[in-house]
Amino acid sequence: MRIAWAITGAGHLLKESVEILEKLSKNHEVTVFLSAAGEEVLNMYGLFDRIKNITGGYYRELAIEMDQKYSYPISGRLSLGKYDLLILSPATSNTIAKIVYGIADSLVTNTIAQAGKGKVKTLIVPVDLEPGDVDTVLPSKLELAKCQNCEICTAQAACPKDAITPNVEIDLLKCIGCGACKNSCQYDAIDVGKIITIHMREIDIENTNKLFKMEGITVVENPEAILNNINSV
Repeated sequence: MRIAWAITGAGHLLKESVEILEKLSKNHEVTVFLSAAGEEVLNMYGLFDRIKNITGGYYRELAIEMDQKYSYPISGRLSLGKYDLLILSPATSNTIAKIVYGIADSLVTNTIAQAGKGKVKTLIVPVDLEPGDVDTVLPSKLELAKCQNCEICTAQAACPKDAITPNVEIDLLKCIGCGACKNSCQYDAIDVGKIITIHMREIDIENTNKLFKMEGITVVENPEAILNNINSV
């Protein structure tokens, strides 16, 4: 089966999405479509190399928004029905809002629109699915209360991307989530994988609910549930 898998800039359900993507790539041809934010966030969580490792070759490409410019030519494959299935996981509230109002101004939203034109079945895993609170994982974070502002910051010295400003912050746009900083700091001032609770906004839940009424789109509750839906394609 040929599968197009799109990733947007959500940290929530990102690792789980990558794990399912890896499983599917063993038995199917998978092309990965990354929004600009998706590429950034994959790097922050140290997951970008895992995506690169499962791509390579025709219909196993890694399509990055920056490389596709403004016309997103690779998305034309969807309008021609060249894929059997499109998966969007995880899908941010911003992406969902654009989809339900027919906006196709990015690689991922354009791909969704072209899939509709090519009658390619689409599975979407939204990060804002149900009202209430949800626990999610943060990327690397500098805990200022623990930072000793050492004369020589071992975490900064260990960072291969120069992403750390001691006693200030970690520049997540430089961070690749390698964990070298955490392993080198004797004061445990670097937190990786911290769990926080976020509240789902009502407007985001409303937009997600509109997905259920859209032709050709199936809303999936989590990445693991994608495997159950694959059999019906």
